Amino acid sequence: MTLLYLALGTLFGFVLSRSGAADYDYIQGMFLFERFQLYGIIGTAVALTAPGLWLIKRRGVTLRGRPITIELKPQHRGNVSGGILFGIGWSIAGMCPGPILVNIGEGKLYALGALAGAMVGAALFGVLYPVLQAPLQMPPLKVGPGEG
Repeated sequence: MTLLYLALGTLFGFVLSRSGAADYDYIQGMFLFERFQLYGIIGTAVALTAPGLWLIKRRGVTLRGRPITIELKPQHRGNVSGGILFGIGWSIAGMCPGPILVNIGEGKLYALGALAGAMVGAALFGVLYPVLQAPLQMPPLKVGPGEG
């Protein structure tokens, strides 16, 4: 199964690379409303994914017959501030987490700085979560490997 995931991740990275979704200039152009190609890519991804998720939720089981539930995430003030912070970082770095790895794979050394920033940001979030939890009305942080 790990090889399947590796193959799918590689394919996804290839599509990101070839479509321009991992290109700094395309991303900056999107945020400056000068290039609209990425809006089309994002819209296509939503249009293709939404029916698939609807079918998965309706069926309620995986292809192997295991039960599956897709829970809605709780809404709180942290979603807004986190979304704004994510968008600012995406705009400044010219990449979000997936394209960071694509850019590293393409040999773009500046992506290592973005990866370091993402790792420091994630660590800082983990450290500051208890401080931010009450003011932003965020749910308790679940720690551990998860159920998947």
